[in-house]
Amino acid sequence: MNRTYELMFIVRPDMVDEDLNKLISTLESSLTSAGGTTKSEVWGKRRLAYKVGKFNDGIFVLMMIEATGAMVHEVERRLRVTEPVIKFLTVRTDEELKRLDKVKKLRDAKKKVSAQPAAVAAPVTPAIPAPPAAPEATPEAPATAPV
Repeated sequence: MNRTYELMFIVRPDMVDEDLNKLISTLESSLTSAGGTTKSEVWGKRRLAYKVGKFNDGIFVLMMIEATGAMVHEVERRLRVTEPVIKFLTVRTDEELKRLDKVKKLRDAKKKVSAQPAAVAAPVTPAIPAPPAAPEATPEAPATAPV
């Protein structure tokens, strides 16, 4: 069963662009040959929050993967043995996407429910009773206008 994952990995800052592209294409080809789909973004060189090994900077790469758990496990194994890779993290995002879709459907349903009674109830509003009649003016007591 294919699931959605985000794989972020950081490579050495001195890695050549051709080698980085070769690494990314190798990972993508191993996933697509096994029946998965992938999309990758190179975020570029950024400063690390803390020193990893002897590096203060690294080149960040984000891959969105749709594959089985076994395929992701194989990609993680390859990243572990690849020397230029400093760190990597894989996060399964399909459960989060399902939760967000469910919340969105609930919000839409509430909007429809709150909009329907207002539209239906508008023409059926109860009549407002007329205010009590003012006493008629007599010659002895002049009527006063309401303020």
